[in-house]
Amino acid sequence: MSGLTPPVGDADHAQGPRDAKIVLVEYGDYQCPYCGAAYPQIKAVQKAMGDRLCFVFRNFPLTNLHPQAMMAASFAEAAATVGKFWEMHDMIYENQRRLNDRSLVDYAKRVGLDDGLVESALQGNFEPKIRADFKTGVRSGVNGTPTLFVNGQRFDGPAEADALVDFFTT
Repeated sequence: MSGLTPPVGDADHAQGPRDAKIVLVEYGDYQCPYCGAAYPQIKAVQKAMGDRLCFVFRNFPLTNLHPQAMMAASFAEAAATVGKFWEMHDMIYENQRRLNDRSLVDYAKRVGLDDGLVESALQGNFEPKIRADFKTGVRSGVNGTPTLFVNGQRFDGPAEADALVDFFTT
């Protein structure tokens, strides 16, 4: 098993208590169909686990396979600057088949991003944060998406909600 490097910190996007018994980290790509399939499964795990789970998302856009992944991540990071990362994250995954620039701008407006943040995302101003996430993934042994870590250790089991909840509660 590979370990998560660096461990979860204050700069990470997290839902749930950071001191939860289970910390689930996903390295994801917003345009990856496998990440799209994992999205509702992770939501179900979050619902089932409640405050016993902290979920963390780190960017790992595979731009050679998914040309809009970087731009989608840029919009999520722009939203993070005004406390709306998770709203944008969810909007992107729930509309994964429409990730062109025009659609991303529309999603950004729907979650309340102003014109300045939209322009910053379109200009790539958030790419350094995204690349930093990507580099931590490489150091952690990530070679595809989604890649999950549970309490700092790579989890290569099934990503179905029932299997994950069973794993966490046994």
